[in-house]
Amino acid sequence: IPLLPTITKMRILAEVVNNHPELLDASEIIRPEEKLKDKEAFRDYSDNNPLQQRVKKTYYDMHTNQTVDFVKAKHEKWLGFNHVECTIMEALEKLNELIDESDPDIDLPNIVHAFQTAERIRADYPDEDWFHLVGLIHDLGKIMAFYDEPQWAVVGDTFPTGCMPQKSIVYGLDSFKNNKDMKDARYNTELGMYKKNR
Repeated sequence: IPLLPTITKMRILAEVVNNHPELLDASEIIRPEEKLKDKEAFRDYSDNNPLQQRVKKTYYDMHTNQTVDFVKAKHEKWLGFNHVECTIMEALEKLNELIDESDPDIDLPNIVHAFQTAERIRADYPDEDWFHLVGLIHDLGKIMAFYDEPQWAVVGDTFPTGCMPQKSIVYGLDSFKNNKDMKDARYNTELGMYKKNR
């Protein structure tokens, strides 16, 4: 007896709000491979071209708006699991319509990125099959961008809310200067709302 019902076709449980969640026309996105070939740079957030400005805006919006209250509201919205039912492949294919505004390096379809990540992990860790799966599905949460979530809420690097961010975070602490939690004594210390793990 299977624990979960078998899904044979994607079933939309809530209307898609945005069929193409992106801010810039895809033609405005540059391909950095040639420029970065000599430097072998990766995750270069310093350039001032249109792609980098989009990335910076995404991270500043993310660091300003992701607060404890925001996370609680998203738990209410998303933990009902009532937006879409689909297979992993259907979700990966849907993400091909998304251009990740937080990635300064590539504009490959998400499905290519997912398989590249899984395959690289498989090559480096051949006996860790759970890790291969994690590599394949690590970006599936981005599907929320099709249901009225701004990209700053579903893409980019993660960080805990409810405490002071690390100084090493992308764009540094300056990107949190407008985050209301940083003015709240419950959340603006190293541990914030958390306790030290013993």
